[in-house]
Amino acid sequence: MSGFVIWLTGLPGSGKSTIADGVKELFPGFVVLRMDKLREIVTPEPAFSESERDLVYRAIVYTAKTLSDLGHEVIIDATGNMRKWRELARLLVPNFAEIYLKCSLQVCAGREASRADTRGAPPEIYKKGKAGWPVPGMQVPYEEPLNPELVVDTDKLTFDDSLSLIREFISERLPGLRQRHSG
Repeated sequence: MSGFVIWLTGLPGSGKSTIADGVKELFPGFVVLRMDKLREIVTPEPAFSESERDLVYRAIVYTAKTLSDLGHEVIIDATGNMRKWRELARLLVPNFAEIYLKCSLQVCAGREASRADTRGAPPEIYKKGKAGWPVPGMQVPYEEPLNPELVVDTDKLTFDDSLSLIREFISERLPGLRQRHSG
């Protein structure tokens, strides 16, 4: 039986890692795949080129698929700025959901500038974006999902309200998941 894979997508600073940590706390059986941690291993001196992004996103999709095939529930914590990578996951993983953490660029930039723990993300992303770095939503496109299974407006909702929506979504999709992993 394949596991469930959720891709948390959104601009840098939209709340992906914070939400992933919250979901992991509610459903301890989930494995969290963080793009920023994967990138440290696969591309220790990242150039953030299109070909490099393609490589690391394909690697995270492959990893999620493999874990899912082994029966694990997985959260992909990654911007996934191009739809093609999220669609590749949808094609390869039978039990897949895309959750779009919708948040304005201004709110994301403000959050990113004030956060102390980047959870492995490059610091000052938006400041670097103003200097020409290829930042999704600035110099490189962020292609919003066309048909995500869930949209969470993280610039309008509190963390608790956002997490509550996602908890409800997971509980509806996978009844009994909490008991299976915490009992």
